[in-house]
Amino acid sequence: MGRLLLLSGVVLIVAGLAWEALDRFPGRRLPGDFVLRVGDVRIHVLWAASLLLSVVLTLLLWITRR
Repeated sequence: MGRLLLLSGVVLIVAGLAWEALDRFPGRRLPGDFVLRVGDVRIHVLWAASLLLSVVLTLLLWITRR
């Protein structure tokens, strides 16, 4: 259990650093991600990014459980 928590923490730190690095590049949004603008309010809906993250995390957990 401790190893899984440590691995999860490392993965989250690396993902956070990668997210910040990708923030500097133009066109970082995936097809399927969109922004809703209503007046001064912007809502970012990241469907494709959420799906991709879900698949990656599912595979990672599946591999660690084997």
